[in-house]
Amino acid sequence: MKSGFISIIGKTNAGKSTLINALTKSKISICTPKPQTTRNSIQGIYNDDDSQIVFIDTPGFLSPHQKLDEYMNKQAFSSLNGIDGVILLVDSSVFFNKDKDSQIQNNLKTLDVPLFIVFNKIDLTNIYLINNLKKEYQNLFPNAEIIEISAEKKVNLDLLLNKIKNILPEGYKYYPDNIKSDHPISFLIGEIIREKLLLFTREEVPHSCAVKIEKIEKNNNSYNILSTIICERNSQKVIIVGKNGSMIKRIGIAARKDIEKLLDKKVNLETFVRVEERWRNDDNYLKEFGYKDEE
Repeated sequence: MKSGFISIIGKTNAGKSTLINALTKSKISICTPKPQTTRNSIQGIYNDDDSQIVFIDTPGFLSPHQKLDEYMNKQAFSSLNGIDGVILLVDSSVFFNKDKDSQIQNNLKTLDVPLFIVFNKIDLTNIYLINNLKKEYQNLFPNAEIIEISAEKKVNLDLLLNKIKNILPEGYKYYPDNIKSDHPISFLIGEIIREKLLLFTREEVPHSCAVKIEKIEKNNNSYNILSTIICERNSQKVIIVGKNGSMIKRIGIAARKDIEKLLDKKVNLETFVRVEERWRNDDNYLKEFGYKDEE
């Protein structure tokens, strides 16, 4: 039995969440076209007959402007401790930028574990661009293994899995086969609601919202779930609620469908919106909403 931990890191919007969902065949991490969608390190678990791979999906690295940004960077860097390998996921449709990529490069150069440089979105690039990217990354990491994939189209994922299995140590399963993530159900439900919020409001509501699950009540064949969306301004609340409650209803309907798939039960979902100014820079709110480590 091969088993181990693989961290997936990279810049924002490289496709880390899409990759971990594709590898685990489960909705572990939310995906939107907006950068910085993932805020926490999320473990997604792959199982087959002879291996268990625990993938760690991390927030994209960014320049911190608030305490929430600092937390996200800390989550990304902490995922590099005690691992068996690293996937550096690169958007192969974007030109190399040495200055912006230096933070990731400096941290990876100190690691003593196998490194896979995985060029994602090969369906959106061209030979000239990806060959130049390969050259840059081979110069930086001459011992890394390079693989081209499309997480969205599920191209070369089996190849990636096989190469990862080759470097894993012999071990035991860390989680039962039916466990897909290390996070509690309440966290996954909150992330699904936040995903729909980001998808439907697009540029109108920036990354200034959080979702708190107030209650999960299980009945015989259904769940009653009460959630709260937190935003920073009344103007954002107006957009999230929508005319005559149209937007919050749309978010709720779409989220409920995914939550029902997750729980395999009927779900009654109630969602409210409240305003908390500057919550992203407040330690108490960050802790309340799950974005601050316990002391």
